Amino acid sequence: MTKLSVNINKIATLRNSRGGNVPNLLKVASDIESFGAEGITIHPRPDERHIRYQDARDLKKIVTTEYNIEGNPIQSFMNLVLETKPTQVTLVPDAIDAITSNSGWDTIKHQSFLREVISEFQQNGIRTSVFIDTDLKLIEAAAKTGADRIELYTEDFATQYQLGNKSAIVPYIDAAILANELGLGINAGHDLSLENIRFFKENIPNLSEVSIGHALIAESLYLGLENVVSMYINKLK
Repeated sequence: MTKLSVNINKIATLRNSRGGNVPNLLKVASDIESFGAEGITIHPRPDERHIRYQDARDLKKIVTTEYNIEGNPIQSFMNLVLETKPTQVTLVPDAIDAITSNSGWDTIKHQSFLREVISEFQQNGIRTSVFIDTDLKLIEAAAKTGADRIELYTEDFATQYQLGNKSAIVPYIDAAILANELGLGINAGHDLSLENIRFFKENIPNLSEVSIGHALIAESLYLGLENVVSMYINKLK
């Protein structure tokens, strides 16, 4: 079975927008686990515009499933990961001012750097994953970094699937097959949703984990809206 790791960045964004502690990030993380999710993902950024570095430390104390921290391995991020020692660290080459992740690693150009970073994390017992596109040469180079897993960047698939182009899954299948042959575990994430997740899962061999945040939170907002409106009406009667 493919594990679901829920990215709770958007919960932190909502909390920060009001300046208090509503919604309570730790309570939400615990509740998500109680609902059956098998992992919690966060992606702290240097400006702490959603997940704060202290959130990462606090979550370590309460997450009982897999704990995945994503980010660009600048020194402050590396220090945070080495301090908290999550189950997994996912390396993402996002710029400091990026709204969201928008590309995978060039594992050929940055192979030496990645190898060094990955080695340090693994020496501390942290599983490593590299965020990557479906280029087979990059998959081959990812294996040479010593990474435990890759995370397939799925935005293009999601965009094309919504347009009705199911053949967009083909590069992801090819990448997964090669990754399996090279001994790399396979994760996936970015714009996966209730609309496309079953199709993706059914076509990707040995898919270990998906990390889903924006779509899941947006879907939860809408699918739960009727219930909450009804509850308010009943309170006001």
